[in-house]
Amino acid sequence: MICTLLSLLSWISPEMAANRERSFIMIKPDGVQRGLVGDIIKRFEQKGFKLVAIKFMNAGEELLKKHYSDLSSRPFFPSLIQYMQMGPVVPMVWEGLNVVKTGRVLLGETNPADSKPGTIRGDFCIQTGRNIIHGSDSVDSANKEIALWFDPKELTEWKANQQSWVYED
Repeated sequence: MICTLLSLLSWISPEMAANRERSFIMIKPDGVQRGLVGDIIKRFEQKGFKLVAIKFMNAGEELLKKHYSDLSSRPFFPSLIQYMQMGPVVPMVWEGLNVVKTGRVLLGETNPADSKPGTIRGDFCIQTGRNIIHGSDSVDSANKEIALWFDPKELTEWKANQQSWVYED
C-alpha cells in the first residue's frame, strides 16, 4: 500500500503540491458590520484561490487570547480582545499557490495609511485599530491558526472546475 501511495504521489509536480498551501483569513467585526464580507470573499475568489472552510461566529475571549497570544504583552492587547468581541467574525481557510504571501498582499499593510489602493485595507480602512481583516503571516502560523479555529472535519476537500485555468500543470 505504501508503494502504491508513493507511486501516486510521484506524478504530482512541486507546483501542484504547492497549490495546496492554506492560509487563515478572518474578517473582523468592523468588516462584518460594514457589510464587506462579500467584497472580501470576491477578491480572494477572483484571484483564483479556493475557499475550503468558512464560519460566521462570535469569538469568545479564550479563543481570541490564544489567537493573539503573541501580542499579549502589548499595551493594546486588552482593547484588541474587547474589540474582537464587539460583533461576529468570519474566519476562513483559503487554499492555493503562495496563498499566504499573496493573501497578505491582497490585505495590504497592517496600518491602512501605508496600504496601496487596490488592497483591502487600502480601499476600505483608515485606522490600524479598525483594519477589518486578519491574515496569516507564514505557513506555520496559518497551520496553527487553522487548527485553533477549525476542526479538521470542517475543512472541505474539493476540486474547483477552474483549477486548470488558474494553474499550469
